[in-house]
Amino acid sequence: MKFKLHSKIKFVFAASLISSITNVNAENIKVIVNADKNIEQLAKQEIRNLFMGGVTDHELTPVSLSEGNISRKFFHTKVIGLTESRIQSYWAQMRFSGRLSEPKEVESDSEALKCVREKPDCVAYVAFDFEVPEDVKVVYVN
Repeated sequence: MKFKLHSKIKFVFAASLISSITNVNAENIKVIVNADKNIEQLAKQEIRNLFMGGVTDHELTPVSLSEGNISRKFFHTKVIGLTESRIQSYWAQMRFSGRLSEPKEVESDSEALKCVREKPDCVAYVAFDFEVPEDVKVVYVN
């Protein structure tokens, strides 16, 4: 009986560990740029500025995933530091005042990758487990 209980505990622990590893990867993102860009790494604040229309040293055009995409949710909360509703409110104010317009939106990681590959001035984020080819650089991981 002790052996069976011990086996059950091992199984529950292993399942919990696998679940937490999967969730860590699911909740993380990668920020990518074209490999031709002379950028090796971006700081979290630089990325926030790029995607929120702030001042930055880099001339990059941000590309965002569309609303409802889980990577977008994690990017906004973990990197930008705001909820979806706060970001939408911010961009509504910027549009109304005529100061800024929000990043272009694409439907999927594949479309974000396509933008970065085809337009060297683009910066985008994708899911952590999304495969990034050699002609694209990862400049930030969260």
